Amino acid sequence: MNQLLLQVPDDGGEIINISSTRSLMSEPNSEAYAASKGAISALTHTMAVTLGNDGITVNSISPGWIETNDYSKLRSVDHSQHPSGRVGKPEDIARACLYLTAPDNNFVTGAQLINDGGMTRKMIYAD
Repeated sequence: MNQLLLQVPDDGGEIINISSTRSLMSEPNSEAYAASKGAISALTHTMAVTLGNDGITVNSISPGWIETNDYSKLRSVDHSQHPSGRVGKPEDIARACLYLTAPDNNFVTGAQLINDGGMTRKMIYAD
């Protein structure tokens, strides 16, 4: 049997894995990427069960479209694809990390937080 070996702090801790909305939906010819992100999601819930007794929460964040370049170059159709009305920014993911690591947030574990402005729920994409 394989075992995950790590030193556990006395007061527990938090692990956040980064997956992708591609673990839930796909485009043609993206099998390897989708499979790798699906594996991260599965690893997250397995680690949550394994490390829970040590006071460690394990969650994953699945970002959608997060623009890391020039946000001002996005088109209005890019933003309108999202029920939230806009494409994501890196700080949207940072806020999700802060939520999952808040000092008294030790009940959320094994979760996959979809952070995509609602885009995976709409399932319509512009070219």
